[in-house]
Amino acid sequence: MSSEFAVDAVVLDIEGTTSATGFVVDVLYPYSRSRFAALLAERGDDPEVARAVAQVRELSGDPDADAVQVEKTLNSWLDEDRKATPLKTLQGIIWSEGFARGDLVSHFYDDVVPALRAWHTAGLRLYVYSSGSVAAQRAWFTATPEGDLLPLLSGLYDTENAGPKQEPESYRRIAAATGVEPSRLLFLSDRPGELDAAVAAGWHAVGVRRPGEPYFEQGVGDHAQAGTFDEISVTGSRSTT
Repeated sequence: MSSEFAVDAVVLDIEGTTSATGFVVDVLYPYSRSRFAALLAERGDDPEVARAVAQVRELSGDPDADAVQVEKTLNSWLDEDRKATPLKTLQGIIWSEGFARGDLVSHFYDDVVPALRAWHTAGLRLYVYSSGSVAAQRAWFTATPEGDLLPLLSGLYDTENAGPKQEPESYRRIAAATGVEPSRLLFLSDRPGELDAAVAAGWHAVGVRRPGEPYFEQGVGDHAQAGTFDEISVTGSRSTT
């Protein structure tokens, strides 16, 4: 059981925290992999796609890479589970369309949605900070088994608009953007490096440890930990949940 936290906002990681990493790896990754080629061929001139492709070329050190080479790089990054911003951007486009078509429905652990609704009702602001793009996050929270959860959220952050998730400066940017004092922010994640970075920026943090998730055995170091959201007690501005 984690300690009680007096905060104004809760910032959520997705993979391993609100949702199963296995769903992302086993369902979403193959879905995007099968559609990279078509996206690059059919929509290469779209500004967002073109910008991501330019970033792929820059990061791969191949400024002349064609669509086939770009796709190969994207797939190799997928194999490595690399949190590269252009990969996440292009995945986000593909996933958003998949969710909108009804091909995909997002996954949440059973304890998550009731807690989010309770925290929202208690007056807490809820944000997401994930390595997945903002577009993917928006689609994820819109197309859920529980309906559209996007109205519960006050903002979405990714590695592009906030920065890398294991750097304290990224959490400082989020605090500044939300207008919430760092000491009134609580971050929930399963990754120790992310928890360390949030605490270094003056936030509170809880490590969420779910059996079967990649970081379960590693633990969360000296951070408070919880097995489910039910174990996280938060005092908001109006009530306690």
